[in-house]
Formats: sequence, C-alpha cells, structure tokens
Amino acid sequence: MTAYAAVVLSGGTARRMGGVDKPARPVGGRPMLHRVLAAVADAEPRLVVGPAGPVPDGVRVTREEPPGGGPVAATAAGLALLDPGTPTVALLAADLPLLTPAAVVDLRRALDGSTADGACYVDDDGRRQQLCGVWRVAALRAAVERLAAERDGSVDGAPVRRLLAGLAVREVSWSGSGPPPWFDCDTDEDVRRAEEWTR
Repeated sequence: MTAYAAVVLSGGTARRMGGVDKPARPVGGRPMLHRVLAAVADAEPRLVVGPAGPVPDGVRVTREEPPGGGPVAATAAGLALLDPGTPTVALLAADLPLLTPAAVVDLRRALDGSTADGACYVDDDGRRQQLCGVWRVAALRAAVERLAAERDGSVDGAPVRRLLAGLAVREVSWSGSGPPPWFDCDTDEDVRRAEEWTR
C-alpha cells in the first residue's frame, strides 16, 4: 500500500462535555488521543493539531491558526507540515477511541484501489464520517486553497463539509468484527458506550 501520514485534530471545545480536554479522557485505560495515534502507529509523520499535551514519542504537535479556528484550519495546519511528496494522509478526529489499525488499513486499501480523492467510513445511517478517513494530500491541499479563496483568504470557522465538497469520496462501510471504528465521543454517554465496547 501507499505510504501515508496521519493528522489528528484535537482542538475541539467539547462543549457537550463541559469544556474538558476531551482527547485526554481515558477509554479502556488510555486517553482517546493515544488510542487514535496507536491506530496509525505506522504512519510517518504523525501530527496532532491542537493544544499541546503529552503525546507518544515521535509525534509532532502544532496549532491551527487562529487557535480554536476549527477543523478546517487545523487540517490546513497539519497539511502545511507534510513533505511535498506525501501521497496520502489519514485525517482523524481525536475522539475515535474504537479506531483500530485494521480499520485504517481498510480505508487505505479502499483509496489505493480507486481513483477517488479520499475514502471515509459511513455510519449505519449512511452519513459520511469525514474525520475518519484517508485522503490524497494533493486533493486536500487544493480543497483548502479553493475554500480559502472563497472566504477571502481565511478558513477560520469553516465546516469540514465545505472543505470536502466537490471531492470524489469512496464510502466505506465497516464490515469487520468489533465496534464501529468511526464511533466518536461527543457526550459522557458516548464515553460510557465506548468503555463498554472496550471491555
């Protein structure tokens, strides 16, 4: 398979959890952020975009501009640190505690076997889980530039769906064993459900 990088977005405000440091919340005894990073342990480089916190060795941390500027600004900050020749990148939310290496491999295979710009999971209702996907770096960079041009040079506060509008996306349904890798934790109840799945 094609070599890949990983950009993990960890700068959300976690309003539905009272503003806690959501990526640092443990699930199955490990912070959610660390679980996501473990799922992409073979990526090079691995980048976290968001407030600095403890990360495993070899993981680089950067911030979006402006800080708190949202997932598109964070995506742009992560892409800016990738070498020009990096072919693909896993673009992931930091609150995916059930993501596994096998699930990432499925996404990479889906993209490698297609002419699409990216591959992402879809949930049981058919909704794209766009921050649980693998994307062609050139296509993402072009999308950031296009969106910035549409917004007078800034992607601050832009929604991810606007960034990815117009890109060819290969939708992947989870068919493996175990819980859905796209499950994200937005509430305390979500964290409890994830804990149950990891037991």
